[in-house]
Amino acid sequence: MIKPFHTHLLTAGAAIMLSACTLSAENSAEVVDRPLTGTNANYTAFRAPLQSAPLLKLPVGQVQPKGWLRKYLELQKDGLNGKLGTVSAWLDKNNNQWLDDHGDHGWEEVPYWLRGYSSLAYILDDEEMKREAQVWFDAVLNNLKEDGFLGPRNFENGNPEVWAQMVMLWALQTYYEGTGDSRVLDAMTNYFKWEMTVPDEQFLKGLWQEKRGGDNLWSVLWLYNRTGDESILPLADKLHKNTSNWTLTDDLPNWHGVNVAQGFREPATYYMYTGDEKMLKATYDNHNTMRARYGQVPGGMYGADENARAGYFDPRQGAETCAIVEQMASDEILMGITGDPFWADHCENVALNTFTAAMTDDMKALRYITSPNMAISDEKLHGPSIDNNLRGMLSMSPFSSRCCQHNHGMGWPYYAEHLVMATTDGGLATMLYAANETTAKVADGKTVRLTETTNYPFEETVTLTVNTDGKVSFPLYLRIPQWAKGATVNVNGKAQDTAEAAGKYIRLNREWNDGDVVTLSMPMELSSQVWAQNKSGVSVNYGPLTLSLKIDENVEQHDSRDKDFVQDDSHWQEGVDASLWPCYVLKPGSDWNYALKVGKDNLPVQFKVTRKAWPADDFPFTLESVPLEFSAVGVQIPSWGFDSTGMTDLLPTKYAERSTEETPLSLVPMGAARLRISLFPREVTE
Repeated sequence: MIKPFHTHLLTAGAAIMLSACTLSAENSAEVVDRPLTGTNANYTAFRAPLQSAPLLKLPVGQVQPKGWLRKYLELQKDGLNGKLGTVSAWLDKNNNQWLDDHGDHGWEEVPYWLRGYSSLAYILDDEEMKREAQVWFDAVLNNLKEDGFLGPRNFENGNPEVWAQMVMLWALQTYYEGTGDSRVLDAMTNYFKWEMTVPDEQFLKGLWQEKRGGDNLWSVLWLYNRTGDESILPLADKLHKNTSNWTLTDDLPNWHGVNVAQGFREPATYYMYTGDEKMLKATYDNHNTMRARYGQVPGGMYGADENARAGYFDPRQGAETCAIVEQMASDEILMGITGDPFWADHCENVALNTFTAAMTDDMKALRYITSPNMAISDEKLHGPSIDNNLRGMLSMSPFSSRCCQHNHGMGWPYYAEHLVMATTDGGLATMLYAANETTAKVADGKTVRLTETTNYPFEETVTLTVNTDGKVSFPLYLRIPQWAKGATVNVNGKAQDTAEAAGKYIRLNREWNDGDVVTLSMPMELSSQVWAQNKSGVSVNYGPLTLSLKIDENVEQHDSRDKDFVQDDSHWQEGVDASLWPCYVLKPGSDWNYALKVGKDNLPVQFKVTRKAWPADDFPFTLESVPLEFSAVGVQIPSWGFDSTGMTDLLPTKYAERSTEETPLSLVPMGAARLRISLFPREVTE
C-alpha cells in the first residue's frame, strides 16, 4: 500500500512551538520536519490573511544551474522548445490571435510554449530569446480589452473559455519576475475583476477550465502577495466553487491524466486562503488515490495513458509528457506551500526517472506517452491496449501531439528555478539536488552566493560553498531524501549531528564566513519495491534512481511529415526544413522478457555496481554515456512478448513458464532508457 503522506502534516501550532524552541540557537545543527516560520523581508511572501508558506521561490534567474541540468537547458534552447516558434503552425505570427484580435488561430499553444520558453530565456539570460518572448508579452499587454479581458476571446457552448488565459497568467508571472514590468500587475488585476463579473452559471464551464481552475487560483494568490489588493480575494472563493470538486472521498472528479496532475493540488492552494487543513489533506488524499488505483509503478507517475481506465494499471500503461511536467510543477508548488520534503522527493523521482526518458537526447523530439515498461516505441495504433487510439503516440516525434509539443518546455526550467528556495525565517533551503550557483539575500538583507557542486543523482556527495562579504548569520536547510538513511553532514570538515534525518531537513543555523564549506554525503544503497497490485512485480532502486533492463535500441529515422507519425492537429509552418526535425521509432535489438532473480529480501541476487567516467559533454542520460551500470541475473519468460496490437504485453503471472537457465542482465538508470523494463516479474530464490 502507498503510505498515507498526509499523516506527516505539521500543524501551524506545532510549527510555532518548534520555531520558538530553536530560533535562538547559535551555530547549531538540528533535524527538523519543516523549515521554521518567521519573517523574510527579502522576497515576496504570503500576505495576511493568507497562510504563511515555509518556502518561497526565488525570482527567475537567481538560481543558475550547472552541470547536467545546464546541459539540458542548452539542448532545450537549440531543440524543440527553443526553435518551436519557427516550426509550429500554432506559433505562426501571421493571423495569430495572441498578436491580433483579427487572427484566425490562437488557444493554449502560445502560452504553453511561452511559459517554458520565457523561463528558459531568463535563466540563460539569452538576449535573442528574451526579445522573442517580449514580442508576445507586449502583444498581450498592449491589446487588453476595455472590460479587462486579456488574450483572444474564445467560447465553449456560449460560455467564455478561459483555460488558455490561465496558462498565459503563469507566463506573465515569469515575465514580471524577470523584468519588473508593472503592466503585468495592472493587467492581472483588471482581468481578475472581469472574472468576478462572470455569472457562476457561465464561469469555468468547459472540459479543461473546470478541472484546472486551481491554476487560476494560484495566480490570484501570486498577485495578491505582490499588490495587497484585497478586492481580488473573493475570486478565490468563486474559483473554488466553480472548479471541479477535488475534495471527494476516495475518488477524483476526473481521471484524465493531465487534469489529475494539475487539479489534485487545487485544495492545497485554496487552503492558503482559508486555512482549512481539510483542504490540505484533500490534496494528499488525491495524490494517494490516483496512485493506489493507477500508480502502482516506479517512476512517480501513473498509468493513465490519456484517461485512466478501470482495470488498466499494468506498467505498460503510461503518462502523457504534459502530465509529467504538470506533475513536476505541482510538486514544486506544494514544496513551497507545505515545506514537506515528500514533494521534493516525488519531483526528483518523476524528473530523474520518467521525464528524462520522454525526450530524445537532443531535445528535438518527444514521446506523447511514456511508460515504466515499454519494449517498443513506434508509430502504430495500439488501442485498446493504450487509451486514445491515435497515430504516433509511442514514437519520438517533434509533432507527437499539439499539447505536449508546446507544453514540455516548462519541465527543466521550472525544475531549475526550484533547486534552492528561500525560507521565511531568512534562510535558504537546498530542495532539488543538482549543481548550481544561487545568488540570494538572507537574514538582514545581505547577499550571499551559494555554490553547489555535485553530479547527483549519479554521485553521493553534494558540496556547498558559501561566499559572502563579511560575516552573516542565517539558517541553511538541507533536504535529506527519504531514501538517504545514512546521510551525514560536515561543516568545514567538522561532523554535525544528523541522526534520523531521512525525509526531513538538517538546519544549519550559524554565523557564516566567506568560503565556508558544507559537505552533504548521501550514500546510495540498493533497495527494492514490490508492487502488489501489479502481480507482485518488483522494481529496483539505487539511491534516487530506479533501474531498468538495458535493451539494445534499433533506431529508425522517419520523415515527420509522414501521416503515420503525427496526429491530425499538428501542423508545420510553411517553409520549414523537415529534415531537421525527424521522427524516430525505437525497436528492441535484444531480448527483454526476463523475470528478475531476487532473494527473500526482494533484492536482486549477484548484484554489482560499475562506475564509469563522467561524460565529457555533461549529459549522462543516454545508454552510451550513463556513468552507472549494474549487473544482475534473470530468467527468460518465452510467452511474454507483444500483444495483438503490437504493444508490450501485460506482466506475466507467476505461473508463466520460465527458462531453467540464468541469464546475466545489465541494468541502467530508468531515465537513460528510452526502451525499458522497469517493473519486473519476480523469480525468488530459495
